[in-house]
Amino acid sequence: MPIEIKELHVRINVEERTPAAGVAGEATQGEKDQIIAACVEQVMEILSKKEER
Repeated sequence: MPIEIKELHVRINVEERTPAAGVAGEATQGEKDQIIAACVEQVMEILSKKEER
């Protein structure tokens, strides 16, 4: 008999670290916009799949 998982809870802890001067890792505004657009697209896809059920 298969097991169906109806809810999944994910918890993470994020520690903010201040990078040293001159260290790469800061995203430009264009990169931030691309990341946000990708996240929105994934959320919309999840919502549309949820409506199909």
